[in-house]
Amino acid sequence: MHINDVLRGKPRHDVITIQPDATVRELIALLAEHNVGALVVSKNGSVVDGIVSERDVVRRLAADEASLGDSVGSIMTSTVRTCQGTSLVGELMHLMTEHRIRHVPVLTDGVLTGIISIGDVVKTRITELEFERDQLDNYLHQS
Repeated sequence: MHINDVLRGKPRHDVITIQPDATVRELIALLAEHNVGALVVSKNGSVVDGIVSERDVVRRLAADEASLGDSVGSIMTSTVRTCQGTSLVGELMHLMTEHRIRHVPVLTDGVLTGIISIGDVVKTRITELEFERDQLDNYLHQS
């Protein structure tokens, strides 16, 4: 299965982004509003400048409680692991495991087209396994 197949199965197809000069307070509000664990940081909504997660927020607040007014750019991860929509889910699973990341932006010709979370990958894998199980069960119980 390809990443684009996973993206098509998601209930939402838009990618929520945040400007690097937005505040951590604004970031927290967006994370809560959209019920997501990470946002792509982008100046224009199509180029990935960074990624910022709930973990980044927690770590910054633990270090400095007054950091709600800091910029997202000051806490984001600027070296972002990405994938292509044509990549295989297995490749993405390897990338996420190897680099211990939970969210990966999807690019098509260098333009942001989606974001895949570890939850999306797990859901896809469970669906695949259930389908395979059902196929094997049907094969074994044919009359």
